[in-house]
Amino acid sequence: MQGLTARPLVNRLRRRAERQRLIARGIRRRNALRPVAIRTGQIAREDILCLATLRDERARLPYFLDYYRNLGVRHFLMVDNASRDGSSDYLRVQPDVSLWWTDHSYKGARFGMDWINWLLLRHGRGHWCLTVDPDEFLVYPHMEHRPLSALTSWLDATGRRSFPAMLLDMYPKGPIEDAICAEGQNPFDVARFFDPANYSIQKNPYFGNLWIQGGPRTRAFFTHDPLSGPALNKIPLVKWSARYAYVSSTHMLLPRVLNLVYDEDGGEQVSGCLLHAKFLSSFTTKSAEELDRRQHYGNSQEYRAYHAGLHQGVQLWCSESREFRDWRQLEDLGLISRGNWA
Repeated sequence: MQGLTARPLVNRLRRRAERQRLIARGIRRRNALRPVAIRTGQIAREDILCLATLRDERARLPYFLDYYRNLGVRHFLMVDNASRDGSSDYLRVQPDVSLWWTDHSYKGARFGMDWINWLLLRHGRGHWCLTVDPDEFLVYPHMEHRPLSALTSWLDATGRRSFPAMLLDMYPKGPIEDAICAEGQNPFDVARFFDPANYSIQKNPYFGNLWIQGGPRTRAFFTHDPLSGPALNKIPLVKWSARYAYVSSTHMLLPRVLNLVYDEDGGEQVSGCLLHAKFLSSFTTKSAEELDRRQHYGNSQEYRAYHAGLHQGVQLWCSESREFRDWRQLEDLGLISRGNWA
């Protein structure tokens, strides 16, 4: 009995030490970031912030910024990891963007999360902070007539400090290399389809988060080893505190309580989706480049699978694919929930 009682305490102490270590890593890695255009003095007390790390995403940026501006994001904190396509030149003149540049290793910074943890610690405290990639677009219940501030106000009123969103891979009907998206265009005019099912969910007992896998990437690129497919669970929206840290991308955080974004008693909590605009024509070039750079998790194992699949002419559309309409469609499919946010 004594051993059973001691184990939760040991785990709590380990998680606390890990959280402190991650915060310290972020502080140390701050010197890798060179300020380019810093406008953080404009941030008001109630502003919702958006954070992102990017590399060579110039064509995506106009739509990305406008999408989140329209949702109610008031300031963007962006890290450019040595882009060569003019991304920094574009971002540095945006009036609501603070920009840092670095040529340090993305992998060495825990795939950019050390940089993000530092910016969250320095500028995010007390703010609702949305951490996403430039190809991720948040969808949540009632979004057509309720801004993001309505959601965060409700989360505040109900005592919640984090909001989950499953990554939903979007893809075209036809070859990925033919899915051309013009600069500033809505990528989901081109990549309009998604998998309505084919997802598995497990609970991580140590961190308490859900681990979701499946969808078109597992179906097409990880058929022979589904458990090696990418994780789709994300907690991108958090009311930040100096005591918090992301552990692995935005898949999970510490303290552990921030990961408990689901109801274990048969009910549902409010949740969203991140529409993932990865599979456009630019992905063919991008996957080859990232394979060469070897800056991604597991020695770029994921990009090895992408490169091999693209070389074989893999197409993601199938007879079960659904064309995206709106958040209500996703709710009907059980992919998001309004919970008790009426």
